[in-house]
Amino acid sequence: MYVFGLTGGIGSGKSAAAEAFRALGVDVLDADKVARDVVGIGSDALKQISQHFGSNILNSDQSLNRARLRTIIFTTPDEKKWLEKLLHPLIRNNIEVQLSKGLKPYQILESPLLLETNQADLVQKIIVVDVDKDIQIERASQRDGVTRGDITAIIDSQMPRAQRLRRADFIINNNGAPADLKRQVLDIHHQLVAIAQAETKNNA
Repeated sequence: MYVFGLTGGIGSGKSAAAEAFRALGVDVLDADKVARDVVGIGSDALKQISQHFGSNILNSDQSLNRARLRTIIFTTPDEKKWLEKLLHPLIRNNIEVQLSKGLKPYQILESPLLLETNQADLVQKIIVVDVDKDIQIERASQRDGVTRGDITAIIDSQMPRAQRLRRADFIINNNGAPADLKRQVLDIHHQLVAIAQAETKNNA
């Protein structure tokens, strides 16, 4: 099974690209969803997080207060390292299990941390959704209802744009309209099908 990675910074349109691939019948595994499942109510990981940060890290329904946790890890690097050490192996293992069930010519692993973690080892090619920083800040601040300053701080904490682009095998430029993004996804889809089919023949 051929697996391609899909990533991009906050507000880049990565999720929109993932939906465009899904509309073409491609299986897309969302690493963010896997990460949410790993810390679901009653999970061992959530219990460890609660013990480490205190019970006020939980909502009244005992689910994780993500906003509170996000504030802590963005302002305290050591706490971020602790959390990553706990969660990244669990998330990777879950991703590996789900990818192993794929039956179609290729799958996509959609992950904002694809290049910042060892998740990149799970894919054969990397697709980066790219957008100019001003557009990125505007879209993300409107979508999330937060200030431009907050979005800028998140961007600055992520992998630099130039470094992300250097790792890309395919680049989707999302500065334009949604129809343009879908056109680029369709073009890349045809290329990915060809790559996966060629690989299958070589391994036959």
